[in-house]
Amino acid sequence: MSSLLLCLVVAIADGDTLTARCGEPGAYQQVKVRLAEIDAPEKAQPFGNRSRQHLASLCFQQTATIRPATTDRYGRTVARVECQGKDANLQQVRAGMAWAYTRYLTDPAIASAQDTARGEGAGLWGGPSPIPPWDWRRKPTP
Repeated sequence: MSSLLLCLVVAIADGDTLTARCGEPGAYQQVKVRLAEIDAPEKAQPFGNRSRQHLASLCFQQTATIRPATTDRYGRTVARVECQGKDANLQQVRAGMAWAYTRYLTDPAIASAQDTARGEGAGLWGGPSPIPPWDWRRKPTP
């Protein structure tokens, strides 16, 4: 993966996925980006919409610095994303809008941010036992 992309965020799919337009005018490339090391609530989950809105407030129509790490099974670029000088991955967790995705976690600051958010009852931590998205996705649909 290339080390750094400077892109314009053109869409926010949910609290951990965005679309960015990268490259030079006339040679733009749309890149679908999954924020690394975090997992946001699914759209149908409590806080799913708020998580998406929070990421939009950080990144939508902003220039983003994207640090690709890998590509996931859906072909998305998995990356750390910085918008307005802030680490969007970390900000989503700090605001209680996403979980630290422990299965893929390498940055202890994200785990620490989750502990702080949980302790403060921020975002999804303010209600009764939030269900992590990886458990939510496994539950049978009615």
